[in-house]
Amino acid sequence: MTNKLAGENSPYLLQHANNPVDWYPWGDEALQKARQEDKPIFLSIGYAACHWCHVMEHESFEDPDTALIMNEHFINIKVDREERPDLDSIYMNAVVAMTGQGGWPMSVFLTPEGAPFWGGTYFPPVRRYNMPAFREVLATIARLWANDRDKLLQSSQEIGEHIRSTSQMPTSQAELSPEQITQASQTLAQAYDWKNGGWGGAPKFPQPMSVEFALRQAMRGDVFARDMAFHALKSMAQGGMYDVVGGGFARYSTDEVWLVPHFEKMLYDNAQLAQVYLQAYLLSGQVEFKRVCEETLDFILRELTHTRGGFFSSLDADSEGEEGKYYVWTLPEIQAVLTDPADLKLFSAAYAISQTGNFEGSNVLQQALDDTQLAEKFEMTPEQARARLDQFHKALLVEREKRVRPSTDDKVLVSWNALMLSAFAEAARYLKRPDYLQAAIRNADFLLTELHAGKRLLRAWREGQARHNAYLEDYAALILGLLALYQSDPHPRWYQWALRLTEEMVTHFRDPNGGFFDTRADHETLFTRPKDLQDNATPSGNALASTALLQMAAYTGRGDWRNLAEADLRSIVSAATRYPTAFARWLSALDFALGPVVEVVILGAPNDQHTQALVQTLWSAYRPRLVAALSGYPPAPGGPALLDDRHLLQEMPTAYVCQNFLCRQPVNDPDELANQLDSGLDHQTDRAVV
Repeated sequence: MTNKLAGENSPYLLQHANNPVDWYPWGDEALQKARQEDKPIFLSIGYAACHWCHVMEHESFEDPDTALIMNEHFINIKVDREERPDLDSIYMNAVVAMTGQGGWPMSVFLTPEGAPFWGGTYFPPVRRYNMPAFREVLATIARLWANDRDKLLQSSQEIGEHIRSTSQMPTSQAELSPEQITQASQTLAQAYDWKNGGWGGAPKFPQPMSVEFALRQAMRGDVFARDMAFHALKSMAQGGMYDVVGGGFARYSTDEVWLVPHFEKMLYDNAQLAQVYLQAYLLSGQVEFKRVCEETLDFILRELTHTRGGFFSSLDADSEGEEGKYYVWTLPEIQAVLTDPADLKLFSAAYAISQTGNFEGSNVLQQALDDTQLAEKFEMTPEQARARLDQFHKALLVEREKRVRPSTDDKVLVSWNALMLSAFAEAARYLKRPDYLQAAIRNADFLLTELHAGKRLLRAWREGQARHNAYLEDYAALILGLLALYQSDPHPRWYQWALRLTEEMVTHFRDPNGGFFDTRADHETLFTRPKDLQDNATPSGNALASTALLQMAAYTGRGDWRNLAEADLRSIVSAATRYPTAFARWLSALDFALGPVVEVVILGAPNDQHTQALVQTLWSAYRPRLVAALSGYPPAPGGPALLDDRHLLQEMPTAYVCQNFLCRQPVNDPDELANQLDSGLDHQTDRAVV
C-alpha cells in the first residue's frame, strides 16, 4: 500500500512511498486538507544521501504504531530539500531560531497556513541522546493543538517576525576598498587550524569557498593566505574524507583530522573542490593538486554522469545497511588484492594499515606517510612512490567495484550541475583535456534543452521529467557556468544564453529594496519569500548573482548591472569581513569588483597555430579577475560587446588586453601578450597577515 509520494519523481520521496505514514508531497492538496480538517502539519525535510534521515525512517516512519499517531493527529508532508531549497531555507531558519541549531532530517510542526510553531531535527523512537522520544513529541503537540492552541500560535507569530527580519538586506552601505579583503583574510588566518588544516573542529567541513578566497588573495601577494590555502588542500588530499582509491570527496569529516568521513558524496562539494585544487595547481605548479582535481572530475564522469550529460546529485553514505561499508578495508581484503609482500608492506606503511583498523574494525585510507617520507623509507624517488600507490589504488578500485554500491540520487539539479559545469570547463582549458570540454558541452546542452521550458528555467530533472521552478541560485550558477564554458568553447550560443538568463534573473528575482529573492516573482505564495544571504555548503544565490552581474557587466559594458552588484556588496561587506567563512563567495565577488579586471580578446582562426599560441598563453596561469572573448575573424554575430570594433593587426591572429574597456596596443606575439597580462594584474607587494 503506497501513500501520495508514489507519484513523485524525487528518489528521496520515493524512498518513503511505502511507509505506513500517510505522506503528502508539498502542495495545495495537503495544505487544503490541513485547513479542512483543522489539523497541524508535520513537515519532514531531508534528502536521499542523508544517513540520519534513513535512521529516522526505519525507526519511526516505518513503524505502524507511530504512523497511526501521525495519521490521526497530523497532515504529514515530506519534502526533498534539494528539490525545494525555498522550503528548506524558510523552515531551517525557523528551527534554528527555536533551537539554536539545525540539520537533517528536519522535523517542523506548522499551522494549516504553513506557519512554523515548533521543530527540531532527528528524534529517536525512545528517549536517548538527551532527546525526547518522537512519539512523545507527537503526543505533546497534538495535546497542545487541541487544548492550548493560542500558545502555539503566539510562538509561530514570534518565529515569523524573526525570520522576516533576518531575510532583509542590511541597510548599511560601506564603500568598497582593498582594506576590507585584507581584514577578511586576516580573520580567516586567525581562525585557521594550522595543525590539522581547515577551519573549525569536528565535524569539519572542507569550505572550498574560503580556500578560493584565500587563493585570490595569494594572487595579490598575501603569502599567509597562500600558505593557508595550500595547507588546507594538502591536509584534505591525504585521504580519509578524500577517496584515494576512486577519487572524490565525502560531505565532511566526523573528526578534526579529516580521517573518518560522513561517507555520502555530494555533487556540489566535488565541483567546488575540483575547482580550487585546479586553481592551486595553476598558482603553485604542484602536481599533487592537479592529481586530486583530475581524480575528482574522473570520479564524476565514472559514477555521477547521466548518459545524456547531466550530473547526478549524490551517492549515499550507506550500502547494505552500513555507513561507509563500500569504502573501508579490512587487512585481509587488502591482502587479497596486494598479494606481493613488498607491495603490501609499502601500502601498509603509506596508510598505517592494521588488523584492528581505525574505523569500527576496518581501515579508512588516509596517508600516514606522504610521498617524500615513503620514498625515503623505501629508498625510491617520490615520483616512484606515487606511481606505486596509483597502481595499488587502481587494483583496489577494480576490487571495490565488485561490492554493492551505495544508492545514487540520480536527479539532476541545475545549480549543482552548473557548479560542475564551471569546474569541467575551466579544467578543460587549463589542463588541455578535450574529454572534460566534451563533458561540459554535453552538460550545458542538456540543461538548456531539458530544463528551460518556454520562458523559465526549471530546477530538477529525473527520468525525462523536469519539475519545480528554478531558484536564484540556479539562474546565477548557470550564468557563471555558461560564461566559463564560453571561454573554453567560444561559441556565441553560450554567451547568448548567459545574457538571456541574466535578463530573466534581474527581471524576476530582484528586490527593489536591495538584493535578490530566492524565488521568482510568480512563485507560489509561501510563509515568507526567502532571501538567503549567507553561504552554506553551496554559495548563496545572492553571492552568485553579484558575481554573475559583475562578469556580465565586463562583457557587455552594462553599468547598471555592475551598480546592482556593487550596491549589494556594500550592504554585505561589513558582515563579510567579520565572518569570512560565512560569506566567502561574497568576498570573492568583492575581490573581482575591486579589480583590476583584465578583459582579453583574441581574434583569429581557431586552427591557426598563431591563434593557438596566443590562447595557450592566455590559459597558462591562474588569473582570477579575467574575462576573455575568443573569436574567429570577423566575429560571428551574437558575441559580447567586448568583441566590438576589434580588428586584426597585420592580418595575423591578434590579442587585445583591456581594463574597463581601455585597451593596450594589440599584439600578435605570445610573449608580448604574457607581458601585458602579467602587468595588467597589478600585483601588490607581499604583505604579512597577523
